[in-house]
Amino acid sequence: MKMIYCLHRSIISLEAVPVAMAAFRAFWNSPVGPKTTHFWGPVANWGFVTAGLVDTQKPAEMISGNMTGAMCVYSGLFMRFAWMVQPRNYLLLACHASNEAVQLYQFSRWAKAQGYLTNKVSEGEK
Repeated sequence: MKMIYCLHRSIISLEAVPVAMAAFRAFWNSPVGPKTTHFWGPVANWGFVTAGLVDTQKPAEMISGNMTGAMCVYSGLFMRFAWMVQPRNYLLLACHASNEAVQLYQFSRWAKAQGYLTNKVSEGEK
């Protein structure tokens, strides 16, 4: 038993337990904690980021320009919402900033596949 106590004491200081419990309790009861939609909404929205990252492995011809553009606008609007809402929802802001980055990358892949980002050579330069 003494060995277990020594091992436990070396991993977590017994004095830190009340501090950790107080921090957890404050998070649990906070206005953006797991008891609210301010927490679970952003957690669910990480699915958009995950789906976008998975889609980077697919051919660029499969990307929908309309949907990717809509996702860029959606994430841009919700980044502003996350910043303006009180209390500020940093989890939602991080989620939509990540989604915006992924969707802009996808949008650039789509534009390259459609030929929008190629250098066009005029007839006089050939």
